Amino acid sequence: MDDSIVDSDRQFLADLNQIGSATVPQLCEQEGVTATAIRQRLLRLQAAGLVSRQSVRATRGRPHHEYQLTDEGQRVLGNNYAELASLLWDQLNLISDEQVKKKMLAGLRDTLVKRYGASVKEGNIADRLRDLKHSLVDQGFNIEIEQEGALLTLTEQNCPYHDLASKDHTICDLEHEVFEKILGVSLNLSQRCVDGHNCCRFEVAEIDIK
Repeated sequence: MDDSIVDSDRQFLADLNQIGSATVPQLCEQEGVTATAIRQRLLRLQAAGLVSRQSVRATRGRPHHEYQLTDEGQRVLGNNYAELASLLWDQLNLISDEQVKKKMLAGLRDTLVKRYGASVKEGNIADRLRDLKHSLVDQGFNIEIEQEGALLTLTEQNCPYHDLASKDHTICDLEHEVFEKILGVSLNLSQRCVDGHNCCRFEVAEIDIK
């Protein structure tokens, strides 16, 4: 399960975690929505492995179901690193020694290459792009691969570093370099979300894609 849950899911998980264990009626009261809406969300979060259900036998009447976060749900709920990443990036930019800053950026680039490129196998560029897509999707990216003739593109449907990129486009350059190193080809970053486009689009022209 990746960490790219929507804000409403994250808030619902936080509310459930605060209660500890809750029934559907309790969650209806907590969230102010219908039982149908609660059950639909619970089913989706159960399928994602974030919420579990247990049957509780009461002293009288039929058993009822209670819901609580799984270990994975606890992990995802705590995995909100956007603010920390932004603060660390700000501290990196405060380094006055350009050589030190370049060395740190190079280290970060190499780490991302290893992380995202570990499952990218040898092969033609189309195969490597597909491998990279699968790796990025596993990390929570929203990625599409398209081919029009000899033109291959990797498209990020939303910027994974929006807050950072909005104030410092260096992160865009870093990601661009990471993808080029993984794929072993030059890429043209033709569109960027920070420039007002609805996606980030990396293009590579490749003749031999058989």
